[in-house]
Amino acid sequence: MRESLKIFSGDLKNSFRDLLPIIIVVALFQGVIIRAVPDNLISIVIGLTIVAVGLALFIRGLELGIFPIGEGLAVDFAKKGSIFWLLLFAFTIGFSTTVAEPALIAIANKAALISHGLVDAFWLRMTVALSVGFAIALGTLRILLGHPIAYYIISGYILVVIVTFFAPVEIIGLAYDSGGVTTSTVTVPLVAALGIGLASSIKGRNPAIDGFGLIAFASLTPMIFVQVYGIIVYSLAGDTAPVLPTEVVVQTEAVVHHYAFSAYDAFIDLVNTIKDVAPILIVIFFFQYIIIKKPVLHLYRIVVGIIMVILGLYAFIVGLEMGLFPIGETIAFQLTDMGNNLLIYLFAFLIGFSTTMAEPALLAIAIKAEEISEGNIKQNILRMVVALGVAIGIGLGSYRIVAGDPIHYYIIAGYILVIIFTYFAPKYIVPIAYDSGGVTTSTVTVPLVAALGLGLAENIEGRNPLIDGFGLIAFASLFPMLTVMGYGIHAEYYKKKKNLEESNIEGEEL
Repeated sequence: MRESLKIFSGDLKNSFRDLLPIIIVVALFQGVIIRAVPDNLISIVIGLTIVAVGLALFIRGLELGIFPIGEGLAVDFAKKGSIFWLLLFAFTIGFSTTVAEPALIAIANKAALISHGLVDAFWLRMTVALSVGFAIALGTLRILLGHPIAYYIISGYILVVIVTFFAPVEIIGLAYDSGGVTTSTVTVPLVAALGIGLASSIKGRNPAIDGFGLIAFASLTPMIFVQVYGIIVYSLAGDTAPVLPTEVVVQTEAVVHHYAFSAYDAFIDLVNTIKDVAPILIVIFFFQYIIIKKPVLHLYRIVVGIIMVILGLYAFIVGLEMGLFPIGETIAFQLTDMGNNLLIYLFAFLIGFSTTMAEPALLAIAIKAEEISEGNIKQNILRMVVALGVAIGIGLGSYRIVAGDPIHYYIIAGYILVIIFTYFAPKYIVPIAYDSGGVTTSTVTVPLVAALGLGLAENIEGRNPLIDGFGLIAFASLFPMLTVMGYGIHAEYYKKKKNLEESNIEGEEL
């Protein structure tokens, strides 16, 4: 018991450290730029404390429950030797967790509202969920076949670009964003554990090179599927498609809110959290007991871990509602009203960096990356490099909205850079870099980034929220791939340079 409390206190300390960048950014803009003390300061402080506790519970639950059961399933499937059941499991995990993903539901509802119902929220969610199911199955097949991930990802990006030129302009930003909101906080660790466990149990596979990459597939395929969906919808609508005005479509004030505690709302939040996790648990235990027909090892510990994940995620979401979202959204909209573009870019950059550092999904991937690389990849450095990529992406994406430039020019240029970096980056970093793009846009980042993008598009004259407001999440998913591969290239260059210097010194001594 004492040992468990010691471990949890360490997790709690790390959680507060992870939240520190967000606190600094919010305090800086609220105190120095806005120059006003928020009305709900006590609620904000309590909320951020709850977030830290939730994050600590979540991470400990992953270590006890999600990681072991995911890797155990992968090993059992490899031993069973049934490719059909393994691919069906991969598809089911991808589909069932995505269709109930809160971030996707929020984006789909927003798209339906802004498009005046032309984009149907339900069918958009189904399209994305099918694409993620297909992606996880395809990524699993790649691990089984041992193919290099770069061939798949680069081919996928080329296909995204080709489809973009045929897709209606109203759907492009939404499609790019759909790739960033598919990977939930619980799905990411489970999918990562599945990939790493599978690569570890198959002879000739490298967990670092082959185990990562499933999340990258899940971020890529929705961009293709949603654009195809858009082509079909707008073709069928023809001349009846609504002409969207460029003025404000959705009142931004409705987004900004203050948290008021309610026992009923708290209960509903807990029920919703359980509902979000339930599809994953149903799929896991169905395949474990019905298909593999094998009891779960250390079931008590696994169950405790899952309960900790649920409670941690619940506390995390409640804390965000109390502490971060109201103040973050308020600052975003106040800055757009001030009309100072440099402050908007600075806020976008800093909020991108700080929220990414607190992303539970990224933390889970970073822990796994350090573990299987035997310490060659440091989790804190990886997270900072990813956060820098998100910051650059959101900053540049905000500039794109202000300037009114078409999104696909930026994204295509970014994909070209990803392809070039892939050629020069060390093999072990490439799959992790691809996955980094998918784990950066989750529980913390998506709501704030979506609010900022739509707020900019709604407040700037001549911008259309449907065409210009979406897309920031796509920028936040793209640039971490570049910064992580850039980090790998630099690390490899430094390593070679150091080895060369050491060999020169040894030669002189001889």
